[in-house]
Amino acid sequence: MKSLKITGKLAMALEEVKIPEPHEGQVRIKVAYVGVCGSDLHYYFEGANGVFVVKEPLTPGHELSGTVDLDPHGQFSTGTRITIHPARFGNSLPGIADRPHLWPQGSYLGSASTTPHTQGAMSDFMVVDRSMLRVIPEELSLQGAALCEPLAVGLHAINVAGGVLGKSVLVSGSGPIGLLAIIAAKLLGAASVTAADVLSGPLARAWALGASEIVKVSESPLPGDTFDVVLECSGVPRAISAALVAVRRAGIVVQVGMLGAGDQLIALGSLISKEVQFRGSFRFNAEIDDAITMLADNPFIEQVITHIFSLTDAKAGFAMAKNSEESGKVLIKL
Repeated sequence: MKSLKITGKLAMALEEVKIPEPHEGQVRIKVAYVGVCGSDLHYYFEGANGVFVVKEPLTPGHELSGTVDLDPHGQFSTGTRITIHPARFGNSLPGIADRPHLWPQGSYLGSASTTPHTQGAMSDFMVVDRSMLRVIPEELSLQGAALCEPLAVGLHAINVAGGVLGKSVLVSGSGPIGLLAIIAAKLLGAASVTAADVLSGPLARAWALGASEIVKVSESPLPGDTFDVVLECSGVPRAISAALVAVRRAGIVVQVGMLGAGDQLIALGSLISKEVQFRGSFRFNAEIDDAITMLADNPFIEQVITHIFSLTDAKAGFAMAKNSEESGKVLIKL
């Protein structure tokens, strides 16, 4: 079978490897689609995602759909359509027993955070723990099912914010995660959802997908003291500073976008003077199950997908995914 490998900065190649055999508690998946995530782009274009450096060949990809190819225990029949919760949870600690996504010693598909690296999904076949499988309904296409993971990220951020029902929401950054957060906030009853970005392309997609208002922050500043909730999806320090100004007094800013390693210059005066709550949001817990339902009930969400590339053309797919003016979510088709 073919498997995509990243070995360092701008070093990517297809390799021919053996089809993996499932061990106890595992299932073999025939992969259908894999979304290109921001972390995948960092691993390829920079050789590292923050402090996680590619030290050995890494197969990227944690947003996926596919079908069951082999379940030795027979719980899942061959051909069952699935998506994957890409986390293996670590060891519980006091105070976070109900939040396994925060437990230490866990792992995530397609990540260099562990040694050996945790291999991802951009291969014809892969083996995963049976507990990671999520069966998808017939109403949800395999293309759409590749959005379950990133939509779950947006849903988790909304949960961290305490919900958005009846609230005015700002989504800072209209890349794929931002677009899915906009859709989720609208479907979950936000009174209004404003999208902000520096580029016209992402804002056009945000408007088409239901944003109440768009702001091109490279031309117009965000209004101050306005929003009940800000979902900051860009991970850009200047955008975080702007979010703290834009949120109302005693409002909530949820940081969804991952910042780079090292110190960051962020203006915190507004956070202090307005008693703003600044909350982190990391991946997700069980929200992938809600994402499956939301995608099945709302097939228009698949419009977030703008490009699909074959595995043999993965370099072009990664280049397009990096071009945020032109692309929303980019998928690799196996």
